[in-house]
Amino acid sequence: MSWTTERVELLKKLWTDGLSASQIAAELGGVTRNAVIGKVHRLGLSGRAKTNTTASKPRRAKSTGTGSGTSSSKTTSHAPQSIGATALKASPAPTPAPEAEPAPEPIAELVPISQRATILTLTERTCKWPIGDPATDDFYFCGRTSDAGVPYCAHHCKIAYQPVNDRRRDRRTEVRAAG
Repeated sequence: MSWTTERVELLKKLWTDGLSASQIAAELGGVTRNAVIGKVHRLGLSGRAKTNTTASKPRRAKSTGTGSGTSSSKTTSHAPQSIGATALKASPAPTPAPEAEPAPEPIAELVPISQRATILTLTERTCKWPIGDPATDDFYFCGRTSDAGVPYCAHHCKIAYQPVNDRRRDRRTEVRAAG
């Protein structure tokens, strides 16, 4: 099954009309629910929010056993609720971040350009610690020499691996604090 422009337009229309991925798959035919979800995600269609309509019945709270015989209706929130895949969730309005301490100097400054590695130049004995954002052109791997059987150089091993005794001590401290 290929996604023709007509099928994509129909998918967009049905999605904005509020049909579920299963309903859209049935409408299109020859496509699965997961294929619809994948296509919606690739198209970047926004997640949809439930709206409280007068046609829907309000939910009732369970009685508390007070013996009054009356049940109070549960108050409903008017905040939008996300439906569908979490990847399609409408992101909430960003909240301003509190003033943070300046970040420590990045490791990128410490790796000489001559030692930096790309995915194509990695070997068994080079450090495979990723540096930067993989979606940008300035992404690379540390590339320093690593010991046999270890994916990282000594510096990055200290960051990546925590001794077992430290983990056990930290766990005991957490248990004591909680108890």
